[in-house]
Amino acid sequence: MILVTGATGSTGRYLVRQLVECGAEFRALVRDKAKGEALGVDYAVGDYDDPGSLAAAMEGVDRVYLASPGAQAETENGEQPMIRWEKNVIDAAKRAGAGYVVKLSVLHARIGGRMSEGGHGAIEAHLKESGLEWTILQPGGFMQNFLSPTASLRDGEGNLVGHEGDAPVAFIDAYDVAACAATLLTGNLARNETLPITGPEAIAYSEVAAKLSAGTEERIGFNGMSERGLGELLRGFGLAGELADELASLYASIGGGSYSEVTDVVERITGNAPRSFEAFMAANPEAFPQA
Repeated sequence: MILVTGATGSTGRYLVRQLVECGAEFRALVRDKAKGEALGVDYAVGDYDDPGSLAAAMEGVDRVYLASPGAQAETENGEQPMIRWEKNVIDAAKRAGAGYVVKLSVLHARIGGRMSEGGHGAIEAHLKESGLEWTILQPGGFMQNFLSPTASLRDGEGNLVGHEGDAPVAFIDAYDVAACAATLLTGNLARNETLPITGPEAIAYSEVAAKLSAGTEERIGFNGMSERGLGELLRGFGLAGELADELASLYASIGGGSYSEVTDVVERITGNAPRSFEAFMAANPEAFPQA
């Protein structure tokens, strides 16, 4: 049996649907009973900080999809809480006798990295040392970050904000991340491998702004800022100084091309080409009625 953590999150909700479609036996882990009922599948209510609830959810489970809310604006003693959360799940899986974990990570994850890169780096190291078999999925930017104005960084006029370098980014649809996870969890591919996964092309934020404008009939531009300017903007949104600087540095790295490389991993794992940005928009007509 498969346990899907983060079952109502960006990738988990797609994974639940895909596992239903392929007839796999699985259980969804949710924090809220009402959300579990709404899924219409076998579910367990649990919390990453509650070992007892994790143990109950793991009963009969031999494979786990590991995803958490990701990097938080507030850290605990300088450490992202996601590190503790996901380590707890890995430890519970090992105690329950599960043998395999597919972990959702992030591109360039490494110990000491910025924001989620550092958090995922620490978790990846723990997973590799656990004795469990594993596959790590490392996506870059999610196309879902553009589903609404509140999901992406915008300025006061509604323009997309990014680094002035505006290098292309190999965005991926969360649907394709889930498709990779579903294939891995129901088969025997890519054990103990780290897989950088992307969409079919790399596109700049300025190009994304033009596509969003066409899909929504709203005037959405691109505001390219320096790293210092990004830090000031983020502080203005209430982010603490150190975290604002760290996130601004990450945006500067992206603007310099660190997320530009396109891989063929999605097609190699699933047998299907990943969705283009246009296909992503067409699949979300409520957000992009003109796509």
